Amino acid sequence: MDLKLHGCRVLITAGGAGLGRATAEAFLREGANVHVCDIDQSALDGFSFVDSSGKAGKLTKSVVDVTDEPGVKTLFADLLADYNGLDVLVNNAGTAGQTGELEKLDYDAWQKCISVNIDSQFLFSREAIPVMKKQKSGAIFNLSSTGGLFGFPYRTPYAAAKWAVVGITKTMAMELGPFGIRVNAVAPGSVSGPRMDRVIDASAQTQGVSVDVVREQFEKQTSMRTFVSPEDIANMILFASSPKGSKISGQVLTVDGHTEGLSVS
Repeated sequence: MDLKLHGCRVLITAGGAGLGRATAEAFLREGANVHVCDIDQSALDGFSFVDSSGKAGKLTKSVVDVTDEPGVKTLFADLLADYNGLDVLVNNAGTAGQTGELEKLDYDAWQKCISVNIDSQFLFSREAIPVMKKQKSGAIFNLSSTGGLFGFPYRTPYAAAKWAVVGITKTMAMELGPFGIRVNAVAPGSVSGPRMDRVIDASAQTQGVSVDVVREQFEKQTSMRTFVSPEDIANMILFASSPKGSKISGQVLTVDGHTEGLSVS
């Protein structure tokens, strides 16, 4: 299927690894020009893309702290000088936050989780919106989670941040729709990979059970009894950003195997 994304200009935060990298690679294969930023220089150094078809777009990279306002402004100035516009923004940056009972959580850890997950989306969207308004087109994807749709025991900072993503997305969609700009939240389920492994390990320690028990808990929370892959999420973003998804806005796009609820046994 030709999604007609050749030449599309894309910015992905935290794109050096994991879900961000999978999304960048999916866009590149469609011929889009993709800029990824990440706080981890080594992740960026290890990200190269080779496509033997010769149809892949251009990959550019930069190091930035997504909660640093001056750094975000500098990134956009450099990006726009190179790309002369922006068609898709994927606000992917996030952090799992501290795991534990609320009364035992650290305030600094709480603030960091909220900042990385929410402040970053504010900072990047604030820079992208004027560009997209001028073009009268664009698509913004804010990464939420099924943790932003249900309560999430021992993950209060993360759940609070991901619920907030839904609120900012719905409001942005209302404000920006008249300018031809679409805004959606993407809510992955449990995404397999190193980050999820760390979440499972922390939850196991908090509950005093084995990681196998916690992994089974997560699997049983979905009707399909499954984790999802980074590529599953990337495919959703790719379709919704394409002309074929031109009327999708203001939605929470879940890719999760149907989460029935988040709980602990």
